[in-house]
Amino acid sequence: MLQIPLWKRVVIIGLCVIGLGMAAPNLFYNRVEGHNDALRTLERSGALSDAQAAAKAAWPDWLPSGLVNLGLDLRGGAHLLAEVHLDEVYKARMDALWPEARKALAAERATIGSIRRVPSPGGELRIQIGNAEQIAAAVAAVKALATPVVTLTGVGQNDIEVTGQGDTLTIRLSEAEQAATDDRTMQQSLEIVRRRVDAAGTREPTIMRQGSDRILIEVPGIGSAAELKSLIGTTAKLTFHQVVGRSSNPDQPAGTGNEILPDANTQGIYYILDQVPVVSGDELTDARPETDQNGYPAVGFRFNPTGARAFGDFTQNHIGEPFAIVLDGKVISAPVIQSHIAGGSGIITGHFTSQEATDLALLLRAGALPAGMTFLEERTIGPELGADSIAAGRVAAAVGFVAVVALIIASYGLFGVFATVALVVNIGLIFGVMSMIGSTLTLPGIAGIVLTMGTAVDANVLIFERIREELRTAKGPARAIELGFEKAMSAIVDANVTTFITGVILFVLGAGPVRGFAVTLIIGILTSVFTAIYVTRLMVSAWFSWRRPKTIVL
Repeated sequence: MLQIPLWKRVVIIGLCVIGLGMAAPNLFYNRVEGHNDALRTLERSGALSDAQAAAKAAWPDWLPSGLVNLGLDLRGGAHLLAEVHLDEVYKARMDALWPEARKALAAERATIGSIRRVPSPGGELRIQIGNAEQIAAAVAAVKALATPVVTLTGVGQNDIEVTGQGDTLTIRLSEAEQAATDDRTMQQSLEIVRRRVDAAGTREPTIMRQGSDRILIEVPGIGSAAELKSLIGTTAKLTFHQVVGRSSNPDQPAGTGNEILPDANTQGIYYILDQVPVVSGDELTDARPETDQNGYPAVGFRFNPTGARAFGDFTQNHIGEPFAIVLDGKVISAPVIQSHIAGGSGIITGHFTSQEATDLALLLRAGALPAGMTFLEERTIGPELGADSIAAGRVAAAVGFVAVVALIIASYGLFGVFATVALVVNIGLIFGVMSMIGSTLTLPGIAGIVLTMGTAVDANVLIFERIREELRTAKGPARAIELGFEKAMSAIVDANVTTFITGVILFVLGAGPVRGFAVTLIIGILTSVFTAIYVTRLMVSAWFSWRRPKTIVL
């Protein structure tokens, strides 16, 4: 029967109302965006300026406030492609393993003789022993430090490989542990970059892994690529080291296990430091801008329990000695330990401006990157280009809409009007769904919406042509309409399922602009099937119940 149950009518109308309601804020884009920005500022700082308070009040809190986020090509912004230095993590692992290996070998000193670390590539740890004949015993002692790799692919393997040749032990990460370390490093880098960008209040950045060691970063609305690089920081790695000595010669030999680093504030001053840090920035739980005892800008910090214990033990055992606070390979402060610092909190002093102290606190609070990054590609896209793209997209959408509507109405008359209303609802639903899921609209995404305008009425064309065929068999109009919808269903489903599969493949395998096109295509397929089958049928059913025509001209 052509009649649609009441519950189904309520569901169809309800879904349309919800979808169009979620899309409505996009008609007041600037006002809603200002309201959302004010809410984010309120969450971060707990206070608003007068202008921000006015922006918040410009849109009622009880109304939907989700927006379709504009992509980099529409809003303008910065694009970076960064390569993560994974080999730095291997070196850090080997440096951290040296004290444990030395302790394990020291227990066998009577057998193996003297122990000395010798120069080696960054991803290896080489240890020379005094008695080459006992190399097997030394290998066994160090192998006892190995732990199983905690990954599905690394089951049954240990994290380190230990080999011995002559009087030298060679320790390196196993292949399984290297793969697991690479994955952890990339995930940590992604999360830290995301936290740093989010902490600055930017809108809907795109931060994703590309390949084995690269990160794509796109931030709409930011001024330039240089500003984005400054926000992210290449390493922002904070460590605390024991000071071995001080020098004015950068080429002075530092000694085994030591390194020489410059003073960040005074040119010509260099510090010789123990390479292995006492505590690292990874163990920080909080960092905030403060002032020192002289009223100058400084950064206060607090460690987690593990870092607090290590920091407290070190300060207790080295009272009267200097220790170095190192940031990005430079000594920013080298105070003398005056007393035992318990509780895991302290302050970083230096020649900071207020802005520098605030920026440093933000970087440290967001976390330290596990490895350095090199920016392979950087682009700045101006907002003018984005405005031109939006204008071109509007023209393309308007031309496409008018052409489709003119053709469908010319071909099917009143039924073409029904299809046009369904098309308008369909476009509204696309924006509603994108607003609900926080999707980003790009220029290829606009192309996907324009394409959807054509494919959306395709289902209506199939239905209307089926109705025409049924009318030719001398069936009544009610039966012809009912059969038209029923018999066109299989063709509609087949055509849209194949297109949907293509869209999913584009989304999974594609990146950047391809994904933007795929998102709108997938959403458009789902909404167009809904509007063509259910919304159009509801309008035709309501019209037929009201007019009760004896014949239909189609």
